[in-house]
Amino acid sequence: MNFLFAWRYFRSKKSANAINIIAWISVLAIAVGTAALIIVLSVFNGFEDIVKGLYSDFYSDIRITPVKGKFASFSPDITKKLGSVPGVDKLSFFVEEKAVLVNGDYQTIVYLKGVDATYSTVSNIGGHIERGAYALGNTDEPAIVAGAGISNAVGADPEDKLSNLVVYLPNRKATNFNNMDAMHSYNVSTAGVFAIQQEFDDKYAFTNLPFMQYMLDLNANEYSGTDILLKAGVDENEVKKQLEMVVGKDLKVQTRYEQNQGLFSIMQIEKWVIYGILSLILVVAAFNMIGALTMLVLEKQKDIAVLKAMGAHDTRIQNIFLSEGLVLAIVGGTSGMLLAFLVCTLQLQFHLIKLGGNTFIIDYYPVQMHIADFLLVAFTVFTVAVLAAWLPSRKAAAQLFSLKS
Repeated sequence: MNFLFAWRYFRSKKSANAINIIAWISVLAIAVGTAALIIVLSVFNGFEDIVKGLYSDFYSDIRITPVKGKFASFSPDITKKLGSVPGVDKLSFFVEEKAVLVNGDYQTIVYLKGVDATYSTVSNIGGHIERGAYALGNTDEPAIVAGAGISNAVGADPEDKLSNLVVYLPNRKATNFNNMDAMHSYNVSTAGVFAIQQEFDDKYAFTNLPFMQYMLDLNANEYSGTDILLKAGVDENEVKKQLEMVVGKDLKVQTRYEQNQGLFSIMQIEKWVIYGILSLILVVAAFNMIGALTMLVLEKQKDIAVLKAMGAHDTRIQNIFLSEGLVLAIVGGTSGMLLAFLVCTLQLQFHLIKLGGNTFIIDYYPVQMHIADFLLVAFTVFTVAVLAAWLPSRKAAAQLFSLKS
């Protein structure tokens, strides 16, 4: 009944044309605010998905590393138990250490990561090779796959067979760090160059695991940690709990999110800040709605008087005008959602809005619509509408109007 009155008031012609104009302005403001919120949140989702995809190509589903120190011993028994944890698909052990890469007069500091043969299935580094191939050599003839930034810094080019590339790693047995015995050196070749994003391209190079263990005087079962690939559809947090029970307190287990917690937290904060800023559009719409409902109350003084004469309580009158505010919100919010859905669909299909410059991996704004965003925006519009309609509806219920003109 309340919505029937509200809908008829919304559709009916008012005595003053300004009431219609203000009502439609409030509907338009709600529609614009709703569409802007959903479109911007969808663009944030698109960028977040791309960034997560890049990081997932580099970081594993779960990583186990020492709590203290750089290296830890993984006994065959522990390795077997890790592999038997439900949800674990593959293990890939690695050794990582800072190294100096020298090519003639050029040198740079890199994080050299020695990985086993399983690593290519745990990560997707091989899918980002832009020159050469993903080949790491062996202990006697080591090869590296370097990031594009490292390749540019020292001229590590897989096509340059005459380059004199030397890697220097710390000698863990050295007692005097002021002489040449403090470093081990070895000639390496460049097999390939990868490009994922600058953070990785300027920092990492990969080689084979036995070579790194040899250079750092490590035992066969000593590693910096292990990267773990999970089976599809498993709960990573549940697998993490089971892995923690296996490894104990000397090793820490991190999910992909925890390995990059700072980045993902910042992305979420940025998204909520933008949501808060764009919600101010709906606050503007709320002021328009207050004006429209206040003028509608004045317009319908006789209707209110008749309803009260027929026995309608103040609560009924208040609910009618609250419903009127919800009608304005539903019309505006639904229109905004349909507009946002149309814009996002067109962007997905035709990439109409382009990114400036050519430095990103795509040249258009990515979009990814989530039902949770639609529900969040719908709840926001509902909340704003109720708060905006409360004061005019309360006044309409409290005031006494006479049928006498």
